Amino acid sequence: MSSQGAARARSSPAAPPPRDCRTRCGEVNGGVLRLLFVCAGGALGSGARYLVSTWAARALGADFPRGTLLVNATGSFVLALLFALPGSRVSPELRLFLGAGVLGGYTTYSSFNTETIALLDQGSIALAAANLALTVVGCLAAGLAGLAVGRLLAS
Repeated sequence: MSSQGAARARSSPAAPPPRDCRTRCGEVNGGVLRLLFVCAGGALGSGARYLVSTWAARALGADFPRGTLLVNATGSFVLALLFALPGSRVSPELRLFLGAGVLGGYTTYSSFNTETIALLDQGSIALAAANLALTVVGCLAAGLAGLAVGRLLAS
């Protein structure tokens, strides 16, 4: 290549990446943005759970987990309401931010509740019952196992 041709090659703009690379990069950036929506919402939801739970313990008494019950009931209501609204009323980004993010941080019970309701709504009564039983009994058993292992490690 002549020195003039080499200079021309250096001064010309770089060729754009192939179309499929831009598409993949956009998908990655979109995935990162969705993750950030969930993380930001989760931080707000976790803070809200703490505030509601501590308020309930002070205002209503700490002899029963009223705060947790209040959080789970309100979270279940709001998540079901959110998913009942049509896409024309709630954008996918807002649904992700509020549903997986804010309400996911506020209460994970609301997800369990919504999934069980969806199974019932689809007529899958046996699967809904299995989800209910396995979640309640399985999580209780996992919690008891964690307690036992923690106590074993602490001794």
